[in-house]
Amino acid sequence: METENPVTFAYVGRSFAAHGAGAADLESSSSSAFSDCNSDRSGEFPSASSQSRRLLVACASDDSEDFIRQLVRDLDSCCLDEKKQAALEIRLLAKNKPENRVRIARAGAIKPLIALISSSDPQLQEYGVTSILNLSLCDENKELIAGSGAIKPLVRALRTGTATAKENAACALLRLSQIEENKVAIGRSGAIPLLVNLLESGGSRGRKDASTALYSLCSAKENKVRAVQAGAMRPLVELMADLGSSMVDKAAFVVSTLVAAAEARAALVAEGGIPVLVELVEVGTQRQKEIAVVVLLQLCEDSVAYRTMVAREGAIPPLVALSQSGTNRGKQKAETLIELLRQPRSGDAAARTS
Repeated sequence: METENPVTFAYVGRSFAAHGAGAADLESSSSSAFSDCNSDRSGEFPSASSQSRRLLVACASDDSEDFIRQLVRDLDSCCLDEKKQAALEIRLLAKNKPENRVRIARAGAIKPLIALISSSDPQLQEYGVTSILNLSLCDENKELIAGSGAIKPLVRALRTGTATAKENAACALLRLSQIEENKVAIGRSGAIPLLVNLLESGGSRGRKDASTALYSLCSAKENKVRAVQAGAMRPLVELMADLGSSMVDKAAFVVSTLVAAAEARAALVAEGGIPVLVELVEVGTQRQKEIAVVVLLQLCEDSVAYRTMVAREGAIPPLVALSQSGTNRGKQKAETLIELLRQPRSGDAAARTS
């Protein structure tokens, strides 16, 4: 069962309580770092007064089945404005009430909404993407959405959509990736390079959504390699280095997922990740210190060369401090890394004499 976090949003001057799911299926130590990739977070929806009346009545009604069925029929209308209004209202209904997400899916809305994602009209595409995102917050809908062919259109929206459509497509792909078998399908559909692009050039929300989606997708081994090949390590290192931003934890957790792959470890070092990680151990928050130590351990376990580089960056004093004042987990990881770093010179000597 998903945890619903109430969020207040405004519509034509009236406040409603929306419910966006937290970032499910993430490790407990990282869940709060990714908790803000939620449902549709747009504000006011411009709409004519008669349309507003219909929507407000529907939002207030406990029995909106007939209204929802009419909206689904309107999605196939020949009139562009009527189709847009139906998609907008479904978008808001799915955002406003969790129970509506099931009702809308059962009324047959998913396939026509997916068709809208391929629309050449940017606004219609955006409404389609965001409606699918809001419906995907319901666990019951995830398999139906993916099985109805949503992945490839969402990836296209990630490439061609408005800024909002790209952000919401990233978040919808995240939701679908919570079903394990979808991770590889999403990776093979070309989503990873587009998420890296969003991580590099998106706005604040886009970067957050891209990092969250990458974190989920890259638990699949082949997606780690795709992310490295797409150049993910450079923006991740840059985000970790920006200690005043809200992206440090998110970027660090994505890096911790990627470095299980040898290609990612090489890319992390090549992009200057070691000094950044050492700085996090020294001056980061408690969580940042711990995740940085975990990443450095992964780098150093099988590489004498990387141990030497980490030691030369001055890692041992902040590691000693962490081993004395961190959490039990932090102390243990710091002590293990200190032991490794005290070995590199003998390793170098052995290498030179072999």
